[in-house]
Amino acid sequence: MSLSTVRWGIIGCGDVTEVKSGPAFSKIANSELVAVMRRNGELARDYAERHHVPKWYDDADKLIHDPEVNAIYIATPPAFHKEYAIKAAAAGKPIYVEKPMALNYEECVEMIKACADRNVPLYVAYYRRALPKFLKVKEIIESGILGDIRFAMTTHYRSAGDKEVDTQSPSWRVQPDLAGGGLFFDVASHTIDIFDFLLGPVKEVKGFASNQHGAYQAEDIVTATYIFESGVHGTGTWCFSASEEYEMNEIIGSNGKVTFSTFGEEPVRLISSQGEEQWSFENPIHIQQPFIETVVSDLLGTGKCSCTGKIGARTNWFMDELVKEYYKK
Repeated sequence: MSLSTVRWGIIGCGDVTEVKSGPAFSKIANSELVAVMRRNGELARDYAERHHVPKWYDDADKLIHDPEVNAIYIATPPAFHKEYAIKAAAAGKPIYVEKPMALNYEECVEMIKACADRNVPLYVAYYRRALPKFLKVKEIIESGILGDIRFAMTTHYRSAGDKEVDTQSPSWRVQPDLAGGGLFFDVASHTIDIFDFLLGPVKEVKGFASNQHGAYQAEDIVTATYIFESGVHGTGTWCFSASEEYEMNEIIGSNGKVTFSTFGEEPVRLISSQGEEQWSFENPIHIQQPFIETVVSDLLGTGKCSCTGKIGARTNWFMDELVKEYYKK
């Protein structure tokens, strides 16, 4: 499929679309945002007026079938990704879906099949793949300065947030029927995908998921051991009920290591036999814009996007493997 201009419609114009993604669609050449949808029509209209979007809807089907819309961005909670993706695929319209791709890996497979059956492109919003920080880490790894890569480590912990522990109106991000799991699904999915981007697919993963705080149903701590198809080993711990906040990744090779944060502003640090170097990066205002540019170029036939549905689904598989015993209880 090749388009001359990508005319986007957003399903679910909530907080994530205010700055991170929404404005970017009209800042890219041969791309424009022409319609938005939210179940609350007043909020959809307000968004459209503030962002100068020509059309708004309170019905996703109407947006999907709007003839002026030729590509769909699904920015709802994961519980609705499969439904809207299958409808968009049936309408023959390319799909850009927020991460995680769906509630679980099985839903991802259904989405991939629906798009393949209609020859419709499917992309997943693991946008860190296009940010300069992570491109630098990939450059370091591919330069060979680290030698043979031996293992990777992630440590990520933070305190429980007020929205998560609010028993009256908890965040959807800790409601498994809406998010697929807890904050692990919402937050750790970015790191899991970045390691896929940097080191390739994982072939086996084992671990544990628990709820230690007891504030909500979903898991709040996950530990993992895994192995990449390349033979590189990995470990990770994600805890969302600790006393303070810390988040860091390390990739260790036979001749050195590189450390970097998925979310923080800490510099990328390289330690090798040649000494120590570090690089600092500032994210763009619309943090998804560099990645959306790759989606648009793919749809225009002038470039490639690095995260299709088949790739994005690998992160759901990874997470499912870690929480499956927890949700059997």
